[in-house]
Amino acid sequence: MVTNDATILKIKHDLLREVAKLAWEGTLEEQRDELPYKMFPGPQAQFRCCIYKEREIIKQRIRLAEGKCPVGMDSMNVVQVIKAACEECPIASYVVTDNCRNCMGKACQNSCNFGAITIGDSRAHIDPGKCKECGKCSQACPYSAIAHLERPCKKVCPVDAITYDEYGICVIDERKCIQCGACIHSCPFGAIGTKTFMVDVIQLIKAGKRVVAMVAPATEGQFGPDITMASWKTALKKIGFADMVEVGLGGDLTAAAEAAEWAEAYKEGKKMTTSCCPAFVNMIKQHFPTLLDNMSTTVSPMCGVSRMLKERDPETITVFIGPCIAKKSETLDLNITGNADYAMTFGEIRAMMRAKGVELEPEENTYQESSVFGKRFGNSGGVTAAVVQCFKEMNEDISPNVMKCNGAAECKKALLLMKVGKLPADFVEGMVCVGGCVGGPSKHKSEVESKKARDQLIGQADNRQVHENLKNLDLEQVAMHRH
Repeated sequence: MVTNDATILKIKHDLLREVAKLAWEGTLEEQRDELPYKMFPGPQAQFRCCIYKEREIIKQRIRLAEGKCPVGMDSMNVVQVIKAACEECPIASYVVTDNCRNCMGKACQNSCNFGAITIGDSRAHIDPGKCKECGKCSQACPYSAIAHLERPCKKVCPVDAITYDEYGICVIDERKCIQCGACIHSCPFGAIGTKTFMVDVIQLIKAGKRVVAMVAPATEGQFGPDITMASWKTALKKIGFADMVEVGLGGDLTAAAEAAEWAEAYKEGKKMTTSCCPAFVNMIKQHFPTLLDNMSTTVSPMCGVSRMLKERDPETITVFIGPCIAKKSETLDLNITGNADYAMTFGEIRAMMRAKGVELEPEENTYQESSVFGKRFGNSGGVTAAVVQCFKEMNEDISPNVMKCNGAAECKKALLLMKVGKLPADFVEGMVCVGGCVGGPSKHKSEVESKKARDQLIGQADNRQVHENLKNLDLEQVAMHRH
């Protein structure tokens, strides 16, 4: 089996580019069924057991690229399993390896309370149907001959939303899934993907609609120090977007609204959480519903910018671009009015660009719409820094104790403490991705790789205060709360 992450990404991005090209040309409906044969002409398979399986996987990926489920009935979950690609992972979590000496002590068998272990002629055997995955046999074996083989997708899921069916195929429990996307790049077979809304956006642009791109603060630095927000604006306009707005401006809007909300809660002695990370919001809704009253009612920066644009022109179609998967689920939340109509990843928007022969090109760092604080919303701790800055500008004498949660594990811990009334902090900043948005599942470069370029680009921006940056906006017209 010849496969690695680079191979999976190449297939995925090649497929997205081909679908985008056909959508731009208006021939997707007629040529959709030919794509699997174009990408895998055969007769020999390149990565899977046979050419037919490879083509079936492409068919399911095409459905994802069109915003549909790979197979079967549709669902609202944006994270989906490509069943044809899910294979060869061990069903049993505990497996006896060749290190087993079939010893006389039989410590593994004696430690098992469920009768799952039998002794064969040459080694012990574990019955997956009886095994409760307690791990006692692995701990008891003097030769460390029993390995714990946890499947990658299940291992990285922060909310235990992944199980398997009777055939060992991955199943996502949508009642638990927070749609963070952590599982997508963990699978060595590329068997988990996400719906894209690329085709919808292309069709709207072709129809002459006013489609405006909203680029996430985490974008700066992802493509090096020479690719600026001006670079993005130029490239996006070339493919038909009417305009582009920096979502860091939405960070300023969110910080101003959240500071007012936090100040009131602080004086009342009420503990609160942030609400700008959609995966964190999903975690609260689905796993800690009793804390919904403690969640900030301020909308995300994406929603704030979308509402601002729609206030100016109700016919505007807004499209968020960034490294986040959960943003797609946020756009599908019908309870949030005025939110972005679509959300896209870097890979999806670049597929749209490449299908039209457009690339990001270096430009001067002259296009800046947000304060430095709004730009730092993409970093862990960035929301807190912006809110604290707002307190200073509001002349509020507040020095809050904030638990800055960097990653899903820290988010869960903070919410558990809040649930049982033992949270030591006044507020919780929740970022499900380690590092913040810059560590999102669809990032182009890692947080470490992009940091130097990001710091350089942000350092060139005007160090404006949050409220100063918003002085030209009518904040009363931009409703910044969910209800």
